[in-house]
Amino acid sequence: MPQTQRYDVTVIGAGLIGLSTAMHLLERHPDLRVGVIEKDPHPASQQSGHNSGVIHSGIYYKPGSYKARFCVEGRASITQFCIDNEIPIWTCGKLVVATREEEIPRLQRLLERGTANKVDGLELVGPERIQEIEPHVRAVKALWAPGTGIVDFRKVARVYLAKVQQGGGVAHFNTRLRRVVHSGGETILKTNAGEFRTRNVVNCAGLHSDVVAQMMGVRPKLRIIPFRGEYYKLVEGSEGLVRHLIYPVPDPQFPFLGVHFTRLIHGGTEAGPNAVLAFAREGYRKTDVNLRDLWDAVTYPGLWRFVAKYPRMTALELWQSFSKRRFCRALQKLVPSIRVTDIEPGGAGVRAQAMAREGDLIQDFCLIQRPAALHVLNAPSPAATASLAIGEEIVRKILADN
Repeated sequence: MPQTQRYDVTVIGAGLIGLSTAMHLLERHPDLRVGVIEKDPHPASQQSGHNSGVIHSGIYYKPGSYKARFCVEGRASITQFCIDNEIPIWTCGKLVVATREEEIPRLQRLLERGTANKVDGLELVGPERIQEIEPHVRAVKALWAPGTGIVDFRKVARVYLAKVQQGGGVAHFNTRLRRVVHSGGETILKTNAGEFRTRNVVNCAGLHSDVVAQMMGVRPKLRIIPFRGEYYKLVEGSEGLVRHLIYPVPDPQFPFLGVHFTRLIHGGTEAGPNAVLAFAREGYRKTDVNLRDLWDAVTYPGLWRFVAKYPRMTALELWQSFSKRRFCRALQKLVPSIRVTDIEPGGAGVRAQAMAREGDLIQDFCLIQRPAALHVLNAPSPAATASLAIGEEIVRKILADN
């Protein structure tokens, strides 16, 4: 029979934010008993290990928001962390391109927002400079963000885990939460691997964070809706079409960034992602279906209100999911010379996006604190970049509550 485990703080979820939180707790208070429970066999098995590997600079986010603050702080801290721990990192820079004159005011607003967020080195550049940076791009103007970088976030997570274990923390993998009971000032986490009795809980369950919150008696006014992002990759021999990261100017009529080009730290270049409803919270393939997850999504009024707000975008994203030619056409807005034969199917990720009942995507990180518990209920991009900063903030809130 499994033994009962006792901890001062138990973190649910061994992704980047969960492991960062555990690591910071043990750095601040080595005497604390800290445990991490994770249903998968390895760290960073979901969102944290299925992203594009970009270390974002912080140009997109509303000044004063969690995203703006944590992205800028997090980029600096994770860059230094990678250097200190000999994790390969490349600060390659990103070009956000305006292909039409009417996009230039939006590009200017991005510059103003990035400047307000204290992002260093931003520069508006014209066609001649664009050609120097990215010879195959055709644009009327672009924003050059030289501080943007790339890294393998799975490797980052493994180093976080090693530091948690070195600090005396314990990670329990293949441990699935089944039920939560509150008793005698403790929270009892009942799992397939036995009971975990703890004074404090940090819910970093990502794609399942709203479900875990409900198990603990919280009724958040949102739901996690899983959006799958599908990628193509440039075939061998075509990778010279892209030197850095190339992004479109965000369209304010749509809630996602649009397809773009991303260099990878281990070589190669990804193109994407699109954004389509996944039929499972961990639905990385079109054929992945979880009836319970799908029911949760399609019975949520917010999803249908979202579709009603963005019918054209919804249709285009779905079309791109099934048509390589349509996907390539979207990429040609950035690099006109790319052809269907230059790309082949790549990987996919699932974005754990919190959505309000009104159909609005929750734009900022969402941290909800309750007595002896903190729930991270919205942490999509740039959460990987910001993981160290978010972990520090969670620890600050936990310690202030005790």
